[in-house]
Amino acid sequence: MAIDLRSFTAARVGLERRGSSLSTKELLRFDLDHARARDAVHLELDPSSLGFDHILVQSEAKDRRSYLLRPDLGRRLQGKLQQNPCDAAIIVADGLSALAVHRHTKELINRLLPLLEDWKLAPIIVATQARVAIGDEIGEQLGAKLALVLIGERPGLTSPDSLGAYLTYNPRQGRNDAERNCVSNIRPEGLSYDAAAQLIHFLMTESRARKISGVTLKSDATPHPLLDARPNP
Repeated sequence: MAIDLRSFTAARVGLERRGSSLSTKELLRFDLDHARARDAVHLELDPSSLGFDHILVQSEAKDRRSYLLRPDLGRRLQGKLQQNPCDAAIIVADGLSALAVHRHTKELINRLLPLLEDWKLAPIIVATQARVAIGDEIGEQLGAKLALVLIGERPGLTSPDSLGAYLTYNPRQGRNDAERNCVSNIRPEGLSYDAAAQLIHFLMTESRARKISGVTLKSDATPHPLLDARPNP
């Protein structure tokens, strides 16, 4: 009995063919998925629609064009924040998919905050035209021990709305990606909100206790079943 692999994944497998090429239906579907990915990259974040209280900031990228052409500007904060020493700062950034932030951030935060009742948290920061590293400067200015950046990931052809979470201990300018932990593809079709919240909480707890983050935490942390969870491609 033939098995339809497409019933198990949204990845582009088992594509219908016509002769030596793809069928018209598959080509049209590809064009549609590509258009959705492009739209996600260019969509502007609407902070008023997020549904939770926050402080709004912006990177040094003045608009979407600047953000895409000058990645360095998206990593730097425009202006200053008042110091507010805390255990952790949660930063929501549009990244490369404001669509992901619109769709998934509120649901994830609603599941994560009850797990952080014993944490002293800064007010949630929403950063526009922002990249992951902006969380380093924000966390440093606030005086946070940890920075958690929830950001729209680079859209794929079957996932234009994937949300990522990046955790950095002792955030400060100059941190690199090896010093962060990443939880990727947070969305109903990937890693569920509940599983993502539990995994983020586990990593935050381990990071605070051991005063580390990044590859060292990933390799040495106490085994946890959620660490074996793999999002759908």
